[in-house]
Amino acid sequence: MSTDAAFPADDVLVDRLRGGDEAAFALILDAWSGSMMRLAQSFVSTPASAEEVVQDTWIAVIRGLAGFEGRSALKTWVFRILVNTAKRRGMKENRTVPFGSLLSEDSGPLVDRTRFQPDGYPHPGHWRVGEEPQRRSGPEDEAERVEMREVIVAAMAELSDRSQIVLTLRDAEGYTSAEVCALLGITAGNQRVILHRARSAVRARLENYCSPGRSRDAEWATHTAKAPIRR
Repeated sequence: MSTDAAFPADDVLVDRLRGGDEAAFALILDAWSGSMMRLAQSFVSTPASAEEVVQDTWIAVIRGLAGFEGRSALKTWVFRILVNTAKRRGMKENRTVPFGSLLSEDSGPLVDRTRFQPDGYPHPGHWRVGEEPQRRSGPEDEAERVEMREVIVAAMAELSDRSQIVLTLRDAEGYTSAEVCALLGITAGNQRVILHRARSAVRARLENYCSPGRSRDAEWATHTAKAPIRR
């Protein structure tokens, strides 16, 4: 991720952390805690619970540094500890279930896949030129930008936990497919299916919102009525 561009190499960073370098620990704490918090909230029921997950993760990282073998990137290792910690806590809260027992998400996409750029194109998964949803008008003021963000939030709230997590990691946090598979313990094919369907669901809602014949007030009433309040 771009925020890590100025980091020292993993072996240097790990040596500094093992040596008790407080500046090195502050570096990763500041850089990663925000995305760790957002990811933790995908598994647990409250922000307070997510904060405890993040704290427990950092404690586990400090205790486990001596055994870190460098088989994966340091950040992937830290986030895998976070995911495992958050999943255990979420299951105790009766909010989540093991990934393997979730309903299948490999049924057909919500938006025709021919409208998206396929693999091998410069931006696979993005809209083909001329296929993008057309705005009624550009978001000319802050109120409209806020409204559009709320449409996206409402669409994501209707996704399964697993879909929310994959979409958040890939499109909000910037993780690669390989990193997401390593973090969540899923196959590359499963990750592609989940991501495609999650993106399609959000795009379908945005397309409906941007439709010239759609009443803005009606859309607002629809998505606010359907969207559960989470966290």
